[in-house]
Amino acid sequence: MNGVDQGKKTIVVFACHWCAYSAADLAGIRRMEYPESVHIVRVMCSGMVHPQWVMEAFSLGASGVLIMGCRPGECHYKDGNLRADARRVVVHEMMEAMGLEPERFRVVWCASSEAERFVEACRDMVRQVQDLDNGRG
Repeated sequence: MNGVDQGKKTIVVFACHWCAYSAADLAGIRRMEYPESVHIVRVMCSGMVHPQWVMEAFSLGASGVLIMGCRPGECHYKDGNLRADARRVVVHEMMEAMGLEPERFRVVWCASSEAERFVEACRDMVRQVQDLDNGRG
């Protein structure tokens, strides 16, 4: 996460290698554009993303964090994506303690063939963060 620029609005995306990262790759192949403020961190499974990683991204200056993993029932590690989703509550509690709006964090499911879903999730997160920063959240 060394690439988080504290002077710019940054969205950190922890992307599952098998699905979300492949969808991002497909989006690139198709020359689909998503905001340059999106920084992708490839992880083998969304279930590997510890809540502390999310909080570290925020402490390093991220404006929003997405965890993107395989669709339920399609996880290459059986239930990693469900573990990631279960951690959402813990992350929201930690964010509240830091004074951050819970809308700055999301868990999104994305199949490897869903480049459009990947791009739209990134665009939507950027819009949400901009609205929060402008007092419209």
